[in-house]
Amino acid sequence: MPVQKSIVILGLGLTGGAVAKYCAERLGTTVSSVTVIGGAASKPGKLSCELENLGCTVKLGTEQIEGHFDLAVVSPGISEFSGFFAEAEAHADEVIGEPEFAYRQSPEHWVAITGTNGKTTTTSLSTALLHAAGMKAEAVGNIGTIITGRLDERPADSWFVAELSSFQLATTKKLHPHVAVLLNITPDHLEWHKTLENYAAAKEKIFQNLTKDDLAIISVDDDYSRAICERVAARGIRVCELTVQTEPDTPYAAFLRGSELIVRRAGEEQHICTQDELSIRGLHNVENALAASALALELHVGLDAIRSGLSTFKPLEHRIEPCGEVNGVHFVNDSKATNTDSVQKALTAFKPGHIILLLGGHDKETPLTDLACDVAKDVRVAVCYGAAGPRIAEALQNEHSDTLTVVEKPHMHEAFDKAVAVAKSGDTVLLSPACSSFDEFHNMAERGRAFKSYVADLIAKTRE
Repeated sequence: MPVQKSIVILGLGLTGGAVAKYCAERLGTTVSSVTVIGGAASKPGKLSCELENLGCTVKLGTEQIEGHFDLAVVSPGISEFSGFFAEAEAHADEVIGEPEFAYRQSPEHWVAITGTNGKTTTTSLSTALLHAAGMKAEAVGNIGTIITGRLDERPADSWFVAELSSFQLATTKKLHPHVAVLLNITPDHLEWHKTLENYAAAKEKIFQNLTKDDLAIISVDDDYSRAICERVAARGIRVCELTVQTEPDTPYAAFLRGSELIVRRAGEEQHICTQDELSIRGLHNVENALAASALALELHVGLDAIRSGLSTFKPLEHRIEPCGEVNGVHFVNDSKATNTDSVQKALTAFKPGHIILLLGGHDKETPLTDLACDVAKDVRVAVCYGAAGPRIAEALQNEHSDTLTVVEKPHMHEAFDKAVAVAKSGDTVLLSPACSSFDEFHNMAERGRAFKSYVADLIAKTRE
């Protein structure tokens, strides 16, 4: 960072607070001033007082910026199409996001992972594979660890395995990971990006600074990702084609041959493991494991370490997470499935005809045709609930399936009770809602923990 730079930070959440603290510690050396604009809904609190005591100027309850700054750092919740973002552009020489800011402070040893679905699992799994090889690595970014907050404690030889959302990538400019992964692109977050094209363009920025010395791992199983793959390859970048649908004939590829996970590097195939040796279920998790394995091989992790890491890695909370069994009925929490594509992938983890599926929540108004087709094919009973329940139920009933029963309930707890009532031994009751949680819960984690509490109460009752 150039000496004596004036910085304005937009947003007073965890991200804005971490950046402000980092900059405040450098006041009088590389930073001349730190101003925090909290946003229209911001109010005084512990964090604002702490930042003021560190020498920051904190302005609350507003999105208006006064004066001019060398650099603006924007929190990821602020859309690049918002008036607040436009204020930053008008009052700063440059506007970037937090991952870009962190990269500029500590640019060595980065890998980055994005995608509509699967990025948290792939980030965690990639980190686990590096740890299995005895390497220093930390999962950071959208996974919940703010990168800037880890800069001062980062060992020189440690890898940042950064999960990056479309929000974070939209404001990147110089970010240059050695390995960059794109898992998939399906419609999501259109209220932030305005169009699917903008959303895909933000994801593509993860590759913008790669050179021939780097590796891009890109899915070819959806149209947007495939188009990005072609553009990145046309630049002369090494591209590892990621797929669970076909077997690429390219020199670099990660794919499924029968039940075996294969990674090809410079034409030489590495046989990783079989699908049954993974402790995470579903075809989408095979894709995540392939991506993590290809990333680890690029960082010179040995096959033994990769196989060990894959076999011992456990499902993450709220991501096809087993949470109990009662009278032969299995209960699985997939609350993280907040869009239709993630539900469709989750269904591949279970035996068709033995799934009791809980669908619903806050309606994101996404198309339901493809979801309804897969649910009608694989699910025995769908219990639709919440604000989106009636629309989902209608879409499922329009499939006119002889094997699917569709039920509506007002809330998730009542949907759970109905699922228990109709479930038989050998069935799986799966919470995979295809919706956000905001009609009934604060976030998907609260929803998932509520589901697990219902299961725990049911288990306790059966033991009485």
